[in-house]
Amino acid sequence: MNTRVLTGITTSGTPHLGNYAGAIRPSIQASLLPGVDAFYFMADYHALIKCDDPQRIARSRLEIAATWIAAGLDPEKVTFYRQSDIPEIPELCWMLTCVTAKGLMNRAHAYKASVDQNIARHAEPDDGINMGLFSYPILMAADILMFNAHKVPVGRDQIQHLEMTRDIAQRFNNLYGRGTDFFVLPDVQIDDDVATLPGLDGRKMSKSYDNTIPLFEGGSKALRAAVKRIVTDSREPGQAKDAEGSHLYMLYRAFATPSEARSFREQLEAGMGWGDAKDALSDRIEQDLAPMRERYADLMAHPERIEDILQAGAGKARRLSQPLMERLREAVGLRTTPAPRAAKPATDKKPAGKRARFVSFRDEDGKFRFRLLAADGRELLLSEPFDNPKAAGALTKALQETPLATLLREESGTILVDIDGTVAVRFPLAQLESVTQAIEGLRSDQA
Repeated sequence: MNTRVLTGITTSGTPHLGNYAGAIRPSIQASLLPGVDAFYFMADYHALIKCDDPQRIARSRLEIAATWIAAGLDPEKVTFYRQSDIPEIPELCWMLTCVTAKGLMNRAHAYKASVDQNIARHAEPDDGINMGLFSYPILMAADILMFNAHKVPVGRDQIQHLEMTRDIAQRFNNLYGRGTDFFVLPDVQIDDDVATLPGLDGRKMSKSYDNTIPLFEGGSKALRAAVKRIVTDSREPGQAKDAEGSHLYMLYRAFATPSEARSFREQLEAGMGWGDAKDALSDRIEQDLAPMRERYADLMAHPERIEDILQAGAGKARRLSQPLMERLREAVGLRTTPAPRAAKPATDKKPAGKRARFVSFRDEDGKFRFRLLAADGRELLLSEPFDNPKAAGALTKALQETPLATLLREESGTILVDIDGTVAVRFPLAQLESVTQAIEGLRSDQA
């Protein structure tokens, strides 16, 4: 069974070198591991909490998407999407909000820190605090639970939010599950080996400290200019340097092979000047970044390519979010009510009862699909798209004539209907019983 891992990236700025070494690079490497079902999303709803500049958010969405793709994220192997392209997420957020105790949100670290800052300056406790900040952990819970992630890589400051997500999921399961758990309880994933790079002044590289080294912005010239501004001690060329205490060495080690790092350290201890050391650091970083920067520039020059990738990712994500949301609406009582029908004159003939049925149709992209509808009109299955109607028709026929158990296989809580090597349908494991009953009913009617 694959482990689903979900990572969010807030779209409120331009990625820098610290973001790459500390989050982007390790996340992309993790997505290539066997047995990992990786979800990466741009948290543009979250960005609205602190950023009210529309142009900055719009630009950041493009830059971050281009950065991840240029750095090696493979959209074919992962699910890569924008939060705002999944309408089921805010809908789920509201459902979760309605089962979350206000007292739980009162204990959130970010909210408490803002209140403490207001009290320290003798202002009203909630001065300047919006509901986005207050209920941020619920939106984060919706992001995670929408796709039932098993693990969520976070920094230690985010552990509390994962614990809240588990509490909220458990509360919803207990209220509406009736023996069925809608949500997996996610586990936190902490990686203490992830690099935390020093900035120009030696503190953690962060936009908050204005001490960052650009990743792609400004090209090689901007990278080298930033490296030149890294603070060093006053030791002259020829004097031995303290490599372990040097920010330059820490940065170099984050990009170099072990043998390259060892050689750089030996040169520092042998008296290499700081200017030469900065040139060597720039050269080593540029060795990795130059090919990525070229891909990044090409993507930024063609934003329609980025949009195509994100829309494809949203389509992949919604194949999971839409069926789950249908189940959740049903669970909380927001099921679709059939419209009342006008009374018909009584006849001697007894009308036939409603039955499950297959319905074929052509979608907005001109592809052919079919649905399996329950007797009450609920959608039980939605097929994959096909280029011609004959293929869709042949598959519905196979579903009705072939023993169902021979067509099904499970992957990470999803049932795949595999007909002669073609995956025709995907649906949640929880719907298996109702799907089986509907298809068996169709077969008995035909018999």
